[in-house]
Amino acid sequence: MRTILGKTNLDVCKEAFGALPIQRCTMDEAIPILNKAIDGGINFIDSARGYSDSEEKIGRALAGRRGEFYIATKTHARNAEGLRKDLETSLEKLKTDHIDVYQFHNPGFIPRPGAENGLYEAALEAKAQGKIRFIGITNHKLPLAVEAVESGLFDTLQFPFSYLSSNKEIDLVKLCAEKNVGFIAMKALSGGLLTDIFTAQAWMTQFSNVVPIWGIQRERELAELLEAMARPGTISSEQQAKVEKDREELGMDFCRGCGYCLPCPAEIPINMAARISLLLQRSPHKRFMESEYQNIMARIDNCTNCRHCVENCPYELNTPELLKKNYQWYKEFLVKNS
Repeated sequence: MRTILGKTNLDVCKEAFGALPIQRCTMDEAIPILNKAIDGGINFIDSARGYSDSEEKIGRALAGRRGEFYIATKTHARNAEGLRKDLETSLEKLKTDHIDVYQFHNPGFIPRPGAENGLYEAALEAKAQGKIRFIGITNHKLPLAVEAVESGLFDTLQFPFSYLSSNKEIDLVKLCAEKNVGFIAMKALSGGLLTDIFTAQAWMTQFSNVVPIWGIQRERELAELLEAMARPGTISSEQQAKVEKDREELGMDFCRGCGYCLPCPAEIPINMAARISLLLQRSPHKRFMESEYQNIMARIDNCTNCRHCVENCPYELNTPELLKKNYQWYKEFLVKNS
């Protein structure tokens, strides 16, 4: 299945390759995975400057096949100079002369023309130079995402979206369709909380304007995705029953990392600590095992249950309980991997 990515008019495969997890692969492992993805019909790859060597692996693997896929990447830059620097690095690592969708990576504000930081103008400048084709934005905060779509400044929005999402997030998908903004779904498996890609992919098919990015780090994961793509494009009654069961059992266990719960009086970085189990499963985990992170996680013992996080969570999570669960999981992980 294919779809048009909003006002970009890019004709993309309905399933995209999320290149965050290939940080955990060696170069020799990543190269065949990326090539098999393209061979299997996937023609949209999402990466970021902040994903360590992800861009480099894509460049090494696919430089000779650049005309067969679209590439999206991101910058954490918060000023024009930083964006220009990040963009040149991305172009070099990806071994390409242009990036199809260049995204502002989860800013806490909406980049706009005329701002003192010159951020949006720098993106326009890069577009005029042919270094990027379209301007996108990623975010974890629903109000900012809505503001970005309503602004008319962005060709695409990347936002967490899975079958655990709320009706408000489904409304965001509909708003993107109305405004012709391409919707790229990050965390299509809820950051690893969901494990059945066949059900998750089938659920996504009901949203014609959504392009989910599936994080891939192993050949068997890619094989499952390609198999799911070959199946009928509708959700079965059995799969719908699983969706409803998972929503009931897991819907309150998924921290999106939006940060509305902060600051925490106990100085717990909740948007990291409440999803450490997911981070350890999907990202390079060595740094999370260092003493710095062990000390940070230990702050959870200082939680006073003041309920500030609960009262400010837009997803109505029981954050103190979620923190305790993740801390227990983290301690067990340290024992198993030390």
